[in-house]
This record gives sequence, C-alpha cells and structure tokens, in this order.
Amino acid sequence: MDRIQAMEVFTRVVDANSFTRAAEQMGMPRATVTTTIQNLEAVLGVRLMNRTTRRLSLTPEGAAYYEHCIRIITDIAETDASFQAGNRKPSGALRVHMPNSLGRHLVIPALRSFHERYPDISLDLGLSDRPVDPVEEGIDCMVRAGPLEDSSMVARRVGTLKRVTCASPDYLQRHGSPQSIDDLALHQAVNFRVAHNTRPMPWIVLVDGKPTEVRMNGVVTVNDSEAYVKCGLEGFGLIQPMLFMVASKLRDGSLLEVLPDFKPKPKPVSIVYPNNRHLSAKVRVFADWIAELFESTPALADGDIRRVAVPARETQQADHGPIAA
Repeated sequence: MDRIQAMEVFTRVVDANSFTRAAEQMGMPRATVTTTIQNLEAVLGVRLMNRTTRRLSLTPEGAAYYEHCIRIITDIAETDASFQAGNRKPSGALRVHMPNSLGRHLVIPALRSFHERYPDISLDLGLSDRPVDPVEEGIDCMVRAGPLEDSSMVARRVGTLKRVTCASPDYLQRHGSPQSIDDLALHQAVNFRVAHNTRPMPWIVLVDGKPTEVRMNGVVTVNDSEAYVKCGLEGFGLIQPMLFMVASKLRDGSLLEVLPDFKPKPKPVSIVYPNNRHLSAKVRVFADWIAELFESTPALADGDIRRVAVPARETQQADHGPIAA
C-alpha cells in the first residue's frame, strides 16, 4: 500500500465528508477509496472514522491522524513545488468560483492574458452569487467580495471594489434627488439579497469616514446582480452597484450619481481557499494575476467614473449590485 496516496485518499474523504465525492474528485472508483481506507485502518490498528448510511464522523484517533496527514502532504507538496517551480510552468485543471458580475464584467474580458501566460492551465470558471462549499464541490479557490466569515478558509486580499449610489433620470424626475442621508427615508430603493438570506442587505454609507447602516424601503427585491442594475435603469428606485459595472451607464447619462459626498462602503476582494489545503502553484499564479488585474485598473481603486472602462484585452483591463461575500 502506498502510504502517501492512502493519506491523500483519507484526507479527501474527510474534506468531502463522503466516499463517493472523494472518489469523483480523485478520479478513482468508489470501491478503491473504500478499500484504501480499510487497509489504512488495518495497518494502523485503529478505526479512523465511524461510517453510517448518512454521515461520516472522525474518531479521536482519526482526527489526530488527519492533522498529521495534512502536515505531511503539505510538506511534500511544498518540497516538490520548490524544485519544480524553476523547471516548468503550472499546469492542469483549476476550478475557480466567483460572483457573476465580477466574472462577466472584469475577469472574463481580461482572461486572454492569463491563458497566454499560463497556456497549460485549464480553467473551470463557475459564476454564481450563491454560497458554495469549496471542499464539497471540489473547488480549488474562490474570488470573494466582502469580509471573510468562515474561519476554515484562508484569504489573500487582492483588491477593492468601489460602489456608487445612483438612479435613473426618470426616477429622479419623479422623486427628486436626495441631498442628505436623512433624505433616503423619503426614497425607494431596489433591494438586494443573497441566496441564503431572506432579508435584503442593508446599505452601508460612509459618513465622516465611518460606516453607517441604512435600511431602505423598496417595492422590488432581487438576488441577481444583472437584474439589480436593470431594475435601477427601469426606475424602480436608487441602487448601489459596483462602479465598474455601471460606468458606461453613468457616462451616457442613463444612470445619474446621487449623494457623491456619502460614498458607499467599498468591498475588499480576496482569493479564498480552505486552510487545510496546500496553496498550489496554479492557485498562486491565478491569485497573482487577479491582483495584477486590480492594480492595472486604476479606476477600481480611485473611483473616478470617467476613467472606468470595460476591458477588452490585457492592454485595456478594467458587484453588480452588491456582490455576495
């Protein structure tokens, strides 16, 4: 029995909380996974996990062995990477998940430059605003906007997204333009909620540099970033989309900025991956590329509407409504 491979199979079963999912992620028959765990337990002379038809749970010995396996696998991966880095570029499949608007409006238009730099990486890009479990779904890393709440994840900050408060000319003609935070109580907003939450997200504006929460009234609530902006364009109320997503609308006048002295709170953007997973060369170079994308797009940092442009190629690189964290 290959002990290192057995350790990898064991940790993957624990991470996926399923023999079947672990087998799918590793590309091997489920029977092989089951036999590997049984042989490992026989060699060690202890039961590593309790198995029922519905769930898996680690025994105390299994939990301790899991931690040792993670350290060993990580050490091996880091050792291999240190010798391989100078010999070849990263290659293989890379599964990445990110919010819809961030992918459609920022990442995909600039993606050719990543492919040209790393032609041997096959990118599997998942776009949605729903929460995902990277371990269960076999995702290598995620691009997330907003604070990190899951302590089981590691985050690398790669940039910041600025938002803008705006509305259609039709809405402002009918309701007037708010001049202060207090005026917001007299206005309607298009509300946004993330998939796992029934309550709309509050508005967070900066007043004298301090975040202030504002609950807005509204007749429409959506859970899709494209629909969020579309409702704003149709005059259903004020919206707070990501600046880069509506830059062209602000320039052509189909949306107008309001309350410019009370900017919405910016959102940090991070590359996120499980803390028990080695940072592979593929994830590292993708994170580096995303960080460069933000650094090479000044409008994302300075919030100057006139300088925001939708990128077409690497030489022209530029949530939606709120991006789900």
